[in-house]
Amino acid sequence: MANSHVKVGFVSLGCSKNLCDTEIMLRHLVDEGYEITPEESEADIVIVNTCAFIESAKKESIDSILDLGWLKKNHTLRGIIVTGCLAERYREQVTAELPEVDAILGVGGIHRIGEAVKSVVDSWDKKTGKAKKTKFACFDDKESSELGGERVITTGDAMAYLKIAEGCSNRCTYCAIPMIRGKMRSRTMKDIVEEATALDAMGIKELVLIAQDTSAYGIDLYGRYELPALIRGITDATKIPWIRLLYCYPDKITDELVEEIRNNPRVVKYIDIPIQHISDPVLRRMNRHGDAAMIRDAIAKLRTVPGMVLRSTAIVGFPGETEEDFRQLCEFLKEAKFERFGAFPYSQEEDTPAAAFPDQIDEQVKQDRYDILMQTQLAVSEAYNASRVGTTVRVLCEGWDPVAESHVGRSYAEAAEIDGKIWFTTKRKDLRIAEGEMIDVKITEAMDYDLVGEAILNV
Repeated sequence: MANSHVKVGFVSLGCSKNLCDTEIMLRHLVDEGYEITPEESEADIVIVNTCAFIESAKKESIDSILDLGWLKKNHTLRGIIVTGCLAERYREQVTAELPEVDAILGVGGIHRIGEAVKSVVDSWDKKTGKAKKTKFACFDDKESSELGGERVITTGDAMAYLKIAEGCSNRCTYCAIPMIRGKMRSRTMKDIVEEATALDAMGIKELVLIAQDTSAYGIDLYGRYELPALIRGITDATKIPWIRLLYCYPDKITDELVEEIRNNPRVVKYIDIPIQHISDPVLRRMNRHGDAAMIRDAIAKLRTVPGMVLRSTAIVGFPGETEEDFRQLCEFLKEAKFERFGAFPYSQEEDTPAAAFPDQIDEQVKQDRYDILMQTQLAVSEAYNASRVGTTVRVLCEGWDPVAESHVGRSYAEAAEIDGKIWFTTKRKDLRIAEGEMIDVKITEAMDYDLVGEAILNV
């Protein structure tokens, strides 16, 4: 095809929801005949799909663009396209302060990536190879843009994310996502089930349902929370053995959802339920929906599901967080015994309500509280992992690590990219378990976050 001589590379930063957008852009470019390369040094054009959720993510995005700028100046790279949250939120600054960028697409413009690449290619001077035209920019209305689309799956042969909604309507005071991605818009159930069916046909073994607030799915389209019905629709239409739920908010953990998790054998007994805090004054200032009692009630409901693994997150150092607020959070971690947990020091994001709150917390205090909280969680994680020694678990193999001379995979209790791994060997040293194969593994050793085991073979 005419575009096959142009090599395009991708840098995808931030969350799994951003990765789905990257995969959609990849599909557009593959369909238009461009050659995709994993090596930035071999690319003619590199697309950076950026994150701007917190300050550290913005810095990572800018550093990636600057690194590519060096490659463009000193090597064969000829074009840089910036997409995603940083492009959407800071469009004027990216255009004015990063001259190495040749095109910029907001979050509503990812389906025009082919147009952006063509614009960059067309701008090249045939003699010098340098761009000679003004930058291409597209900022289609993010709230009326197309949801979903065909993708090139980049997460291997066994696992895929499936984004079921875009944007968020929760309006937490610390969060810029509604400004960047707009209000929540659910995809239709028909559209999602069709995509799940296509992924099933590809051999996907684990389907991870994601959104900014997955548990709110359907409220805008159908007038009620329809995540349980969506799960049933996917279950009926596919044979995918594992369906995993991430980003389900405590205030939307309904009895119907808990029963679907309990009774559907293909829904893994694992859920991500971000609490962000447990102190009622802090939760009110965060504009979280519900209080500490509601959070405890949601956890209690989920704990009635046998074998349930809970993952959560919290923010430390939110404006006005007192020593007593923080003490409550530490004590709650010991009480809740989250099998998986992550924390973030509060990031003061401009234009969010919390950025203007009084009683901002000193950066060193935030870091100290983060360290204490994660040390508190380490004891919980170690105890959970130790309790698994001697048990046999079903593991989804993700491949062979030649350095460790071990297979690596995950059980239902480990989500991809955010939790630990299970490293396992076989008695037959010549045997290699294929990626995507499910096999029983007896756990023999526990580390801080990873586990070690031996495969149980029937050969």
